[in-house]
Amino acid sequence: MTFVVGEDCIKCKHTDCVEVCPVDCFYEGPNFLVIHPDECIDCALCEPECPVDAIFSEDELPADQQDFLELNAELADMWPNITEKKDPLPDAPDWTGKPNKLELLER
Repeated sequence: MTFVVGEDCIKCKHTDCVEVCPVDCFYEGPNFLVIHPDECIDCALCEPECPVDAIFSEDELPADQQDFLELNAELADMWPNITEKKDPLPDAPDWTGKPNKLELLER
């Protein structure tokens, strides 16, 4: 099983989760983070660190975000690994909790 970064991370990109990951399985895109499913060890340390509650256990992924399981796997193979905390995107507070952000995902 793996953890999955969901829609609420888009346009926010907080990296508190990256700092606690013991296996460095986070990957960074322009406005979103993903977890590599083959590298995640299901330790659950990242989930409570996300200030916008965008990280889910695979078996608790909301029905309307099931596509993010495949999206995390796809983008983790394309994007660079991130291992250190960075500042969130400057306008992250404006995007927190906004619905329908998938179309805003930058690859």
